[in-house]
Amino acid sequence: MTDRTDAGAAGGVGGAGGAGRAARTGATRWTPVRPDHPDHPDHPDHPAPVDPAAATAPIAPIAPPEAAVPRPLGEIRRWPRSFAHRLTTPLPGVRALARLAREGALRPGPEGLRGIPDLPCAPAPVPEARPGTVSVTWVGHAGWVLRTGGLTVLTDPVWSRRILGTPARLTPVGVRWEDLPPVDAVVISHNHYDHLDAPTLRRLPRHTACFVPAGLGRWFRRRGFERVTELDWWECAELGGVRFEFVPAHHWSKRSLLDGCRTLWGGWILTDTEHGKKVYFAGDTGYGHWFAEIGRRHPGMDLALLPIGAYAPRWWLRDVHTDPEEAVRACLDLGARRMAPMHWATFVLSAEPVMEPLHRVRAAWERAGLDRELLWDLPIGASRTF
Repeated sequence: MTDRTDAGAAGGVGGAGGAGRAARTGATRWTPVRPDHPDHPDHPDHPAPVDPAAATAPIAPIAPPEAAVPRPLGEIRRWPRSFAHRLTTPLPGVRALARLAREGALRPGPEGLRGIPDLPCAPAPVPEARPGTVSVTWVGHAGWVLRTGGLTVLTDPVWSRRILGTPARLTPVGVRWEDLPPVDAVVISHNHYDHLDAPTLRRLPRHTACFVPAGLGRWFRRRGFERVTELDWWECAELGGVRFEFVPAHHWSKRSLLDGCRTLWGGWILTDTEHGKKVYFAGDTGYGHWFAEIGRRHPGMDLALLPIGAYAPRWWLRDVHTDPEEAVRACLDLGARRMAPMHWATFVLSAEPVMEPLHRVRAAWERAGLDRELLWDLPIGASRTF
């Protein structure tokens, strides 16, 4: 989710209109052909008729071949000026902005905010790293301390009390900075302010390995980071005993008035290369076809860290943020054994009541007939190990 400054600059993150949609229409002259010709409608090799609704559906990019050889660490690469062609839904247009301004539904009402004292927060020490195990500790929002393959990795770290354009945190950071084990690597999903927090990153040693989306490396190198690896979708790199693969998401990027979609967005799969254990970090994403494709390429996913908050009003945010029910559906598409919800209980970014995401994800998990023990609905600061 972008902060409100981004939303205002780009016209928000939902709705209809703008770039990213490629509609293809036009009439084709029909010429009678023999029944035994492949162009005849009754011939077995004749293609199926096109669904008219599909003619105006967003055209997704064609997935490249399976990832194989890891890219070199710290490789400096050239990228296209824009990744707007990777959008799976259009960015909002004038009508959507006008409706949002008219309705003004960007924050919960007083009733929705009454749940703030109930937000789960139970800080505890980060588990020790043991060979062959994976531990995850929820810092808050999309931030995790992930220990796997001998490494300690931070995802989208935000230790700041507030981010640009939003109220202060509702809950404290789950792990105090001084209590962190030495950080080996950071993964970033995209450049929105609630996922790429410059004050937090300034706390890291400049030799920390940074894995970032295509086009974002310059931002890190300008700040003195020495080991920055940029990846495109389905590309990977390896550090120590962990493989980092960047995978698609249904989202977008923007950090200022003039840089919309100049850098890529996505999620990460971290694999312990010795023991084969896989964790999927979704970053920020709407629901869509990419989950099934990621699951096909990575069968046997052990854990999916999936967003469940910042989804209301739905007409505005459905394209870029999964709601709790969609997150459970995404977990099933991925074929992941466990799911840990995130992207809620930290910042007020949208209009749903603050406790609603937790209640809805638990209900959706139960309706799906899934083992309750495999839904890791952790309090902020809590950990699980497998």
